[in-house]
Amino acid sequence: MDPKNVQSINLASILKEPGTKRAEGEIQGRVGPEAGGIPLAEPASWQVTVTHMGGEFWLSGEIHGEAVMECRRCLKPTRVPIHAYFQHLLAYQPGVEGVKLVEEPEEVYYFGEPELDLSGFLYQAFALEMPLTTVCHEDCAGLCPVCGADLNETDCGHGHKLKKTTPFIALEGLLKELS
Repeated sequence: MDPKNVQSINLASILKEPGTKRAEGEIQGRVGPEAGGIPLAEPASWQVTVTHMGGEFWLSGEIHGEAVMECRRCLKPTRVPIHAYFQHLLAYQPGVEGVKLVEEPEEVYYFGEPELDLSGFLYQAFALEMPLTTVCHEDCAGLCPVCGADLNETDCGHGHKLKKTTPFIALEGLLKELS
């Protein structure tokens, strides 16, 4: 496995006494699970800092990359820049398997091994920063609702017929009249 693609940090040196550890790396291909993760246009870079503050740990980090999403109008793959930042309170509890979130009385992530898996934190921050939809360019014409042709590349002849039957055609000249 490529060491730059590892998404973890070893906290053994700061488990018993206060201190700070830093880690950075790249994620290639997808952020998150292989089966359902977010596809990347190019490798995403991340960096984290974990500070032991006498009993608790403070995790702060960032991830930057370009996700690939479908244009909501024409369905072409579209690059979307993502810049996500995150901060979480952690607590070390030997015997805990993986990373467990406890929400009461405050949101704390418990971990039981010195090697802290960061993949969930990175995926969550990246996914939450993504827009719900995107367009390849602002004047994207989309797909023809009759034949499915990409109207950015061809005029299939159906677009003009549909435009005349839309109920909003009466509003077409309203802006000019109000100006």
